[in-house]
Amino acid sequence: MRRSDGILLTFLAALAVASPARAERVVQAPAPAVDAAPTRKLETAVFAGGCYWGVEGVFSHVKGVHLAVSGFAGGPRGRQVDYERVSEGDTGFAESVRVTYDPKVVSYGTLLRVFFSVVADPTTLNYQGPDRGTQYRSALFPLNAEQAKAADAYLAQLGKSGLWREPIVTKVERFTGFQDTAPDHQDFMRKNPRHPYILRWDVPKVAALKAMYPALYQDKPSA
Repeated sequence: MRRSDGILLTFLAALAVASPARAERVVQAPAPAVDAAPTRKLETAVFAGGCYWGVEGVFSHVKGVHLAVSGFAGGPRGRQVDYERVSEGDTGFAESVRVTYDPKVVSYGTLLRVFFSVVADPTTLNYQGPDRGTQYRSALFPLNAEQAKAADAYLAQLGKSGLWREPIVTKVERFTGFQDTAPDHQDFMRKNPRHPYILRWDVPKVAALKAMYPALYQDKPSA
């Protein structure tokens, strides 16, 4: 799906509105039993959970998040890619979001909880909502040992929670670097609030964040 192609973008987004594809189910994910101890004043975390528009949109409304940037992670170190190339589905990269946050305000474990509550369905292999392909897989990319420990523990905790009938397929993957996507894909939800794809798939995620975790929600999105 080439969302940057003007008329074609609007046409495909309109199709998404009518699509029978299963939306990510909102759940009350458990509080993490194991969290990551902060290692610096501002921490960074990387998440892949389907189309990066919605992932970025949700995290930008979480208190303590200073910056949410859309891009690509998970592919070979040093390889340069762009949206069109990743969309072919054979690069190993996933649409991802780099989150910079204040661990005194929001912890890595809490970000995990938000991610699996309102952003990504951890039981759908290589797809989220209407988007199909390995580039839309859900994955966690720990940037240090503390995050890796918390991510592994939380996936195990989700598997025992009974919240989903299907097995958890989200993986913890080795971090090989992050590449920002093009400027027209950054802050897409904020810049295009009436876009059909945003209205169908992403606005409900932000609404669920606000309803489920009001103490974490900030109305003005971070940059």
